[in-house]
Amino acid sequence: MTMKKQICILGSTGSIGTQALDVISQHPDLYEVYALTANDSVEKLAEQARQFHPAAVVIADESHYAALKEQLADTDVKVYAGHKALCEIVEAGPIDMVLASLVGFAGFEPTIHAIKARKKICLANKETLVVAGELILHLVQQYHVDLLPVDSEHSAIFQSLVGEEMNEVDKILLTCSGGPFRNFTHEQLLTVTAADALRHPTWKMGAKITIDSASLMNKGFEVMEAKWLFGVPADRIEVLIHPQSVVHSGVQFRDGAVKAQLGVPDMRLPIQYAFSFPNRLSLQGDRLDLFKTQKLEFFKPDVEKFPCLRLAYEAIHQGGNMPCILNAANEVANAAFRRGACSFLGMADIIEETMRQATYDKTPDLDTYFKTDAEARRIAQALIQ
Repeated sequence: MTMKKQICILGSTGSIGTQALDVISQHPDLYEVYALTANDSVEKLAEQARQFHPAAVVIADESHYAALKEQLADTDVKVYAGHKALCEIVEAGPIDMVLASLVGFAGFEPTIHAIKARKKICLANKETLVVAGELILHLVQQYHVDLLPVDSEHSAIFQSLVGEEMNEVDKILLTCSGGPFRNFTHEQLLTVTAADALRHPTWKMGAKITIDSASLMNKGFEVMEAKWLFGVPADRIEVLIHPQSVVHSGVQFRDGAVKAQLGVPDMRLPIQYAFSFPNRLSLQGDRLDLFKTQKLEFFKPDVEKFPCLRLAYEAIHQGGNMPCILNAANEVANAAFRRGACSFLGMADIIEETMRQATYDKTPDLDTYFKTDAEARRIAQALIQ
């Protein structure tokens, strides 16, 4: 009898976390939940703990510890709280895989702890590679850890590269729905609200990433992620606006052949593929019907209208701690836009000015990244005020 793989989900109450639990529930003979974590969603985390019976749960916001402890008092689930507990839980002996799906910089340190504990990493937290791609890859090699992408685009690229290890990649084709404002004019973009931006045309995601998708910053992050995951320089990673979200991304080889992965917009497939690689398991859900897919369109992104994508490429080319500065400023600007403290186009202005003001370091170490993140957030916050 094969031992069930023990999984820790960082960010189990978010969009990726809940879909991962659905995947696990479809394969109870293969996977078991060892630990679940959330930032502040007490009710949802308690509900998940009752359903999946993990050994432990962690609530990152310590002010919710008592409430969570009380809700699970009649179970034998261990309850922990705080950022330190997040970093410690991933090191637990029985854990085989860690699904890193926390949002933003918060996922950076726990992912490093999971790598050092030699756990298989299923990476849905793109900011980890955005902030410190070089450092993370060095650690992955040092600790001989498997790092598998969960983002639908990077999973598609990964799937297109399987069996092509000896073949040279000409370029990566990174697709993007274009978000809800794809056809808006500059004038229309001046007055859009967070509520408008949260109406994504094809994907159901958390609020932060949905706003990043509308501004195309998310695609800039994904260019960085692809650069580190697949060792292809940014100028050979081409972004294509593809409104139908059927082609999830692809690869062009040096003979001109293009391999791409197609499917319905469903994050459970890339989550499950990361869990089960190199095997493909059955998955309940919709199937792609090419007879119903009337057309597949591709357009060049407009970086004048969506400057966040341009800023991301600038940060990649500067290297060092600049992507970390970009990420921190974006997290602050994104949150400000969601609460109405900054306009949609104002986000890019704040990010660009923070990149100009923050201390640049060409060869950052781990400590530098934490200092850079804090400094960039202070600058961005001051610009908003």
